[in-house]
Amino acid sequence: MTPKLDAYAMLDADRRMDFIRNVCVYCGSSAGADPRFSAAALSLGRALATADIGLVFGGGGDGLMGQVARATLDAGGRVTGIIPKFLLKREHALAVAWELVVVDGMHERKQMMFERADAFIALPGGIGTLEELVEQLTWVQLQRHRKPVLLADIGGFWRPLLALLAHMRNLGFIREDSEAHYLVAEKIDDALPMLQSAARRSAALPG
Repeated sequence: MTPKLDAYAMLDADRRMDFIRNVCVYCGSSAGADPRFSAAALSLGRALATADIGLVFGGGGDGLMGQVARATLDAGGRVTGIIPKFLLKREHALAVAWELVVVDGMHERKQMMFERADAFIALPGGIGTLEELVEQLTWVQLQRHRKPVLLADIGGFWRPLLALLAHMRNLGFIREDSEAHYLVAEKIDDALPMLQSAARRSAALPG
């Protein structure tokens, strides 16, 4: 699946000058074994609300997914959940979100999350989180959009993936002229400033 070509290109100039209005957060529907993961999710939710940046997420109420959403809501922020029908009960859809969009399937969910977001953050998570992150990195590599993508490397969670990407570069599978650009933040407090800075640089580019 690839994003619709107009998803970024047809954003009007006023929206692009606002840089980031909404951030899509990919993360686990479980909390994970390290308490630092939950602490990061809660901190990120509060930071989004404080910065008046809306949260776009997978719509579930469990795990890190539910924690970041509730933290955003508790701090007075805006939350949009997007969830397929078949996951409504399995992931305990967060009905208290400002907007809960129920879609038919996973492809529609991911497309809508992409369209609603101006940037992406990957917190720790499982296979689904990894798949969503790698899809965005692929779209960046293929120049389908210029929205910044950030890995929140809490407790070194993403280091094995970063090592794999470096391995791919070393063996010539990721070339310099087709790099999948991404940001890495080891501290959650650095995530939003890094995204805003990257979005400003992107908005200043021609085209």
